[in-house]
Amino acid sequence: MGDLKLLKGNEAIAEAAIRAGVDAYYGYPITPQSEILEYLMLQEPYKSTGMQVLQAESEVASINMVYGAAASGKMAMTSSSSPGVSLMAEGLSYLAGAEIPCLVVNVVRGGPGLGTIQPSQADYFMSVKGGGHGDFRLITLAPASVQEMSDFVQKSFDLAFKYRNPALILSDGAIGQMMEKVELKDPVPRRTDAEVIAQTDSWATTGRPDERKPNIITSLELDPGRQEEFNHKLQAKYKVIEENEVLYEEIKCEDAEYLFVAYGTSSRLCQKAIQMGRKKGIKIGLFRPITLWPFPKKELKARAAQVKGILSVEMSAGQLIEDILLATEHQVPVKHYGRFGGMIPSPEEILTELEKQIINA
Repeated sequence: MGDLKLLKGNEAIAEAAIRAGVDAYYGYPITPQSEILEYLMLQEPYKSTGMQVLQAESEVASINMVYGAAASGKMAMTSSSSPGVSLMAEGLSYLAGAEIPCLVVNVVRGGPGLGTIQPSQADYFMSVKGGGHGDFRLITLAPASVQEMSDFVQKSFDLAFKYRNPALILSDGAIGQMMEKVELKDPVPRRTDAEVIAQTDSWATTGRPDERKPNIITSLELDPGRQEEFNHKLQAKYKVIEENEVLYEEIKCEDAEYLFVAYGTSSRLCQKAIQMGRKKGIKIGLFRPITLWPFPKKELKARAAQVKGILSVEMSAGQLIEDILLATEHQVPVKHYGRFGGMIPSPEEILTELEKQIINA
């Protein structure tokens, strides 16, 4: 059993990184995720585990520092919020193109532009449709609690290294700033250099022994035929991820006649709306995607077959709803309710919108 602590979501991410044996964190402060960097600096993990923590000069610098460290087989991560992650887009595409595992955390704030420091979910498209140029995917996990902020650090690294692909934790300012009890995992020793070489020697730049060819880390291929062949390889890998790594949660779905689909903070608000609705005799369930990519398409389609309608609840103008429509293939009415620009919907609003847009439509 690990320790039980009261932590902010951002602090839980940082503490989990130390305990997971992460080798390096490079980041730049931006509200509402700055506590990740601040907590790591205060804990001084270099003294206890050897973990390197560095404030880079910008988000562009931090993602490229992650590229360098991760290319040597190390567990490297960064974090930012919305406009900061936009600055990392080129680096994320390079990482995916070079098939380098790493972790990026996005604690989303309202936009577009500099926007507000209040929570939002308007980075959904940016996260699950690639996040930069070219045909690539980020393994994307969406925590709905401080506990999951902690748990998903190790989970993300496991998936990133399993598939040699960047992973993303997509949170928001509410979960990043709220405090909850967290059961922390027992610390795992950082891998030794010998262990890193043993695990990553087939691809990482760990120093070349005489018996193998050099490992070359690059995303550049000027021959279009070879580049297309590589893209086919990536798409085959993504298909394997879609078949094997889908995560989701269903709450009160067994007898549900109506369905909320939501993730992160919105899913927590939907749980209260479900309680209120069931007191009125409305049988509502919640389908919560945990992996936003790969999206649980088959599982949502199967659940949609039993209900009369679905309400996509988002802190955005309507992004998640597009994947819901694709998954359900329009077999039931799918409507959207969202607050955006940093506004958070109330459970009362959510229930009212279900009644107005679907039940009484």
